[in-house]
Amino acid sequence: MTRSSDPVRRDSFDAVAEAYDRARPSYPERLVDELVALADIDEGSRVLEIGPGTGQLSVPLAERGAFLVTVERGPRLAEIARRNLARFQHAEVVVADFDCWEGSPASFDVVVAATAFHWLDPSTRVARCAAMLRPGGSLAIVQTRWGVAQGDDPFFAASQTCYSRWDPNHDPRLRQARPEDVAQPCIDLAITEFERVARRRYLCAREYSAATFCDLLGTFSDVLALEEGCRTGFLACVAGLIESHFGGRIVRHDLYDLCVARRAG
Repeated sequence: MTRSSDPVRRDSFDAVAEAYDRARPSYPERLVDELVALADIDEGSRVLEIGPGTGQLSVPLAERGAFLVTVERGPRLAEIARRNLARFQHAEVVVADFDCWEGSPASFDVVVAATAFHWLDPSTRVARCAAMLRPGGSLAIVQTRWGVAQGDDPFFAASQTCYSRWDPNHDPRLRQARPEDVAQPCIDLAITEFERVARRRYLCAREYSAATFCDLLGTFSDVLALEEGCRTGFLACVAGLIESHFGGRIVRHDLYDLCVARRAG
């Protein structure tokens, strides 16, 4: 989980905040339940969430009674997160870059980063998360891998023609990852002040129409990085492919990895 060297990609989500809120799915309920159980989150737990986006995980955590502080670097994303969390009295959204944020040390029971840890500075992210935790507190990291292989996937193969035509950085040697090919997160926690690392893995099947799948693709940083004309052409190509060759609907399999590590104390 290395940080992107391109800050434009890291910050691109804020420009499509409304689409991000509409298209990005919530996390699987079982993942949320096990995160809460493994991290000992209960009513009144102080939870810090890094990079909440528009609240895809924040809302379920707030629903479980956590005192939630989220730190989101994108002001448009943060504004929508505030809207989604407005009904919770003990939920706060802070606009800041966590890599520079000066929070209160040792003031949280849990620190959570869902589909966001890889955007943090790899040289400081573990230490900064640890500093926010009380002794015995937990760090929970969720890693998401979109569209993994589950048996034959004719759509993945067919869609490569759209990538090769419209994405100048497309690698024709790219192969679809299988779950067993995806490394689990938190490897770098084993030699730090964290201990008792628990890992869980979840596979989630989702059905999309041409429109809803292209809405989702339009929130991915590699698609957002395309020049506007290429982005428009690519999304039109994918939508046309789904409509003409797949009956207007496809099923994608998304892989989620959860790890929860306890800070020594």
